[in-house]
Amino acid sequence: MKEIIKEGLIEIVGKENYTDQIIDLVSYSYDASEYRSRPECAVWAESTDQISWILRLADKNRTPIVPRGAGTGLAGLSVPVKGGILLDLSRMDQIIRVSIPDRLSVVQPGVVYADLQEALASDGFFYPPDPASGKVCTLGGNVATNAGGLRGAKYGTTRDYVLALEVVLADGKVMRIGSQTMKCSSGYDLTRLFVGSEGTLGVVTEITLKISPKPTEVATAVAAFDRLEGAGEAVTLIMQSGVTPSVLELIDANTISVVRKHTDLQLPEVEAILLAEIDGNTQVDVKYQMEGLIAMFNRCNARNIETAYSAADAEHLWLARKSLGGLVGSVSKNLASEDVTVPMGRIAEFLRKVEAISKKHNLLILNFGHAGAGNFHPNILYDRSDSDQVNRLDQVLLELHELACKLGGTLTGEHGIGITKARFMTIEHDPAAMRVMRALKKTLDPNNILNPGKMDLDK
Repeated sequence: MKEIIKEGLIEIVGKENYTDQIIDLVSYSYDASEYRSRPECAVWAESTDQISWILRLADKNRTPIVPRGAGTGLAGLSVPVKGGILLDLSRMDQIIRVSIPDRLSVVQPGVVYADLQEALASDGFFYPPDPASGKVCTLGGNVATNAGGLRGAKYGTTRDYVLALEVVLADGKVMRIGSQTMKCSSGYDLTRLFVGSEGTLGVVTEITLKISPKPTEVATAVAAFDRLEGAGEAVTLIMQSGVTPSVLELIDANTISVVRKHTDLQLPEVEAILLAEIDGNTQVDVKYQMEGLIAMFNRCNARNIETAYSAADAEHLWLARKSLGGLVGSVSKNLASEDVTVPMGRIAEFLRKVEAISKKHNLLILNFGHAGAGNFHPNILYDRSDSDQVNRLDQVLLELHELACKLGGTLTGEHGIGITKARFMTIEHDPAAMRVMRALKKTLDPNNILNPGKMDLDK
């Protein structure tokens, strides 16, 4: 790191909030992806004003700067592949305001998702997006990736809840966008532009989020399907009916087999299992919706249907799904965990074709995910020390993403693009769209200091 930059950063944040020690930089060289690259230094920022001065310094000296929260991302977006400054936002962790009458909360980017939920609980409210890493991930990272989770079927993703942002641009200027109202038609929707931008357009320093009353009643159901097509048909019927599950998860045959082999859970030997959750504010409403759901399960020849009308009774129904995160990583030397989304009417077709890709390249793929949003996580098992398997993995990844886009889907539903999917951007986005995205990047960040090397925007 240039001495002038080091001195400037220390002047801004203090010596105690600056480090260029190798042991610290190694901890900032990775996230939950497989990519590794060390920054030249790291700083802990505690205010918008500090970040403004840091970005001015970085821009003046053409030095890359990478914002980071908890580092739970799966796409490598917080890995500093061009070196430079690692900007740690975890100390900006204040819940600034909760307004129940306005149904909103104003937070700093370092607030942990679970901490916001805890703060809202006493008022009977919650923040609906539910990323799997919710106990540790930060809301700034959620905004950066447009994170989502199990509740996407009913409640959507982060973008559906961001009302306003405070953003520091590459030149250090501070911009406030959006509104603290539920309706706003004023000007370009810059707020939605920055959600999912992965720190490539600016550094988010304040977030205004829409919050909702928490449902008081929940019911859960699990159903097994001998044929994958039956499960796919059930998803289609449910999502076009008047029933709107808060959760609708699918587990495929390969994943079921692994659960049966490596746990004590007695899952049926079938091609697919669906797990659904209905929530609402009255037992009558929840029971009515659940009866409709079960009717559609039966219409699609489901079997082994189980239901529960309390969290305690539902706990055993969730065991298989909740075990997958740790289980799939333990049964293989290496694992490529993917994230693609397809239209819900194409789910069965997608899953069948993933099976074909798996067989073609002789790599086991465990497929599960948020069927109610068409969002799946193909997990490819392989051995990184085997060059042939690595080559086959590359081909599998290409064909998976081509398949998703061919079916009218997208490269990512919740993990973001980062490094892992940058090479696939032109599969989904035509030349005109890529030209516009790169032009926006160039306009807002002419010196390309903001998280360079991500999303295929550097060209």
